Amino acid sequence: MTSSGDALSAAVARAGDVMDDARRDLEQLVRIPSVGIDPAHERDVEASADATAEMLVRWGLENVRLASIEGSAPYVIGEWLHGGDAPTVLLYAHHDVQPPGVEARWSSPPFEPVERNGRLYGRGSADDKAGAVAHAAAVGAWLQTGPGPPCNVRVLVEGEEEISSPHLFAFLEQHAQELRSDVLVLADAENWAVGVPALTYSLRGIGGFDVTLRALRGPVHSGMAGGAVPDPVMALAKVLASLTDERGDIAVPGYYDDVAPTSDAQRDALDALGGVDDLRVALGMLEGVDLVGEPSVPVWERLWLRPAITITGIDGHPVAGSSNQIVASASARISMRVAPGQDARRADRLLREHIAAQVPWGLHCEFTDVFTPSPAWRCDPVGWPFDAAQRSLRDAFGAEPVLMGVGGSIPFVGPFADAFGGIPALLVGPGDPTSAIHGEDESLHLGDWHHLVEAEVRLLAELAT
Repeated sequence: MTSSGDALSAAVARAGDVMDDARRDLEQLVRIPSVGIDPAHERDVEASADATAEMLVRWGLENVRLASIEGSAPYVIGEWLHGGDAPTVLLYAHHDVQPPGVEARWSSPPFEPVERNGRLYGRGSADDKAGAVAHAAAVGAWLQTGPGPPCNVRVLVEGEEEISSPHLFAFLEQHAQELRSDVLVLADAENWAVGVPALTYSLRGIGGFDVTLRALRGPVHSGMAGGAVPDPVMALAKVLASLTDERGDIAVPGYYDDVAPTSDAQRDALDALGGVDDLRVALGMLEGVDLVGEPSVPVWERLWLRPAITITGIDGHPVAGSSNQIVASASARISMRVAPGQDARRADRLLREHIAAQVPWGLHCEFTDVFTPSPAWRCDPVGWPFDAAQRSLRDAFGAEPVLMGVGGSIPFVGPFADAFGGIPALLVGPGDPTSAIHGEDESLHLGDWHHLVEAEVRLLAELAT
């Protein structure tokens, strides 16, 4: 009879052998432009779900199917439920991606995977198609070396994460029984640095909308009308400038009132993490450019535990092809990151009220919903599942994992954990600070991705005990 230690060793060894197959699957998924926010890519999101389902079947998952509710993009569900009385682990990732942005700024086409210097470039390579493939490969490594993982496994790959999971609550209500699990493992976070794993315990929430200021029925000659007719682009600039103060902190009245306070001990721990200079380099900040926010607040607190407002898109008239005219309207897309403790819907309301109050010259102001306001998530990373995750990461990467927050958002985490009685959520991921997720030249460090697959192989054994 094979011992549990021998079975784990065989599965770990197999995880290294299957990475070529895993990479082929990842490259196939990256080639599908499953941009969830763009209706023009609706069929691509469906194709991505189909390809994800086919991938889960190839790796040995059972009862693989697509699931959806009215209006939602397709989710992909698979399972392996032969672990008897062992815990059930839900492995989560998402197959939808962000738009590529300005494609001319990519070093290679965004939906054509290319390897350079040990990294695989392409939209979705790190966020989060690599997470979906990592789950499948980890389960497959167990299945290819024996009867299967020592625990029960469910896999859920979402198709709406990048648009703030608007149908998630209703989906969980309808599919609660077939997703019920004891532990949630999400491969949609990032590592502290290349070669240094992390376990994420805090996420900011999200919200966002478009604001349009309108002055005219159509554009007019800037010489004939300039100086009397208000310029919507100038008006929009005034409004957007009012959102932050001279330090870059949010200037909306009352916006910080319900942010969870940070204790002195927490602040000292964040300060002790260091790495700010490395962060500047990883994010590509130019020499001499200052970080924003109150200088007495640690950078990691600003990034993880305090809110942020960002202008992620702006429309007036492109510089290329512009003429001497006052445009009829101007628009901006405003993204909120919601801090722990904040009421996301209250933050959304305060921001809209502030904008409306700042509009000059009587311009008409319109709001269009983009992201469903979703709260932050935070947990205390203690207990047997977190201990198991840290051991698995340490053994796979050969480095001590860092407990960290992330300034991004995964709206799925809190609702799912709550739906099943507050089950522990373990957030790991394939990315790192240089992955440029949501930006041009998104990339995945292939070596760390192999370590992540091995860590998940080990974690399934740890959680089973």
